[in-house]
Amino acid sequence: MLLSNVVGQQHVKDGLLKMWTGDHFPHALMLAGAEGTGGLPMALALAQYILCENKQLNDACGQCPSCSRAARLEHADLHISFPSIPPKPGTKAMSRHYMQEFREFVVQTPYGTTYDWLQFINAENKQGNITAEECREIIDTLYLKSYEGGYKVQIIWRPEYLGKEGNILLKLIEEPPADTILILVAENTEDILPTILSRTQIVRLAPLSAADIAQALSERLATDPRRAAQVAHMANGSYTEALRLVRNAENDLFPAVKQWFNSVFTNNGPGIGKFAEEWSKAGREQQKNFLQYVIQLLEQAIRVRYMPGIKPALPEEEADFVQRLAKMNLAFDAIERMVKTIADTIFYIERNAHSKTQLHALSIRLTYIIQNKELTL
Repeated sequence: MLLSNVVGQQHVKDGLLKMWTGDHFPHALMLAGAEGTGGLPMALALAQYILCENKQLNDACGQCPSCSRAARLEHADLHISFPSIPPKPGTKAMSRHYMQEFREFVVQTPYGTTYDWLQFINAENKQGNITAEECREIIDTLYLKSYEGGYKVQIIWRPEYLGKEGNILLKLIEEPPADTILILVAENTEDILPTILSRTQIVRLAPLSAADIAQALSERLATDPRRAAQVAHMANGSYTEALRLVRNAENDLFPAVKQWFNSVFTNNGPGIGKFAEEWSKAGREQQKNFLQYVIQLLEQAIRVRYMPGIKPALPEEEADFVQRLAKMNLAFDAIERMVKTIADTIFYIERNAHSKTQLHALSIRLTYIIQNKELTL
């Protein structure tokens, strides 16, 4: 994987490249970022760059034999550990038992989650683990000579799964063999042993910008630019979430939002009933996506309302809608209450409440908030 294949994170890429070219690259690096920010793709791209025989100014060449092998995760000096389960009763969980599956997983879903991975290997309800035996194998492997005479790179995906067994790796992390780079990829550093954290240089991956997510969706999945922009704002900085939203919501949601809000703001009973009837037939994921999109628009309206001069980072029609909403003569906290009411409805829908009833009740609650009236039951 090339650095250019990693969505966004340009500041991190530039910083890592600067450390490498300045000969200040850490021997133990911790890439820490929330799900969907690109920790694993960044680690794989960085490993390919380190192993590349013909490094370019801002990336690996992508064409040399080392790049070809690293891209397939088959380079002899690229070692990867990740949460796994025992392949059969009486055996220990070891990453090497699942390397072929992991290669397939990365090709199919480079931004997949640990949960996705464990389901990919049919772990079902079994807890993934990085065992003490694997830690000892990592040590034994890295103290061998490089197969190709250059650097050795060890990636540990989700060191949170090491538990106390991570103590076995402390000496290795603190003083690895010459020309050995360890790259740990974490989502929650609070679940990692402090003794490991103190021996690594932590690089934080920020949530992705909506612009970066929208560009990736448009270029890589040929998503309609308007739909890509909508999804990008719903994804909360996670490309993983953006991909899920694209899979579950293929249509432009904005016309439905306008129609629904027209009914809600005019207290149009038949229109509200039609909305609840039509959207109750959609899947729960689609219903949640729709409501999450509405929340995003409302939150943009809050920003516009209380930060004069700010321009919503939305397509023109949505931006105009948000600005008009922000200027409406509503109670001081009306929009915040609308957001909370919609979020509560999402909570109920997630727990299999009757969706038609929830959507109809939500619409009525919103009309009362808009009219600044109390709803008594």
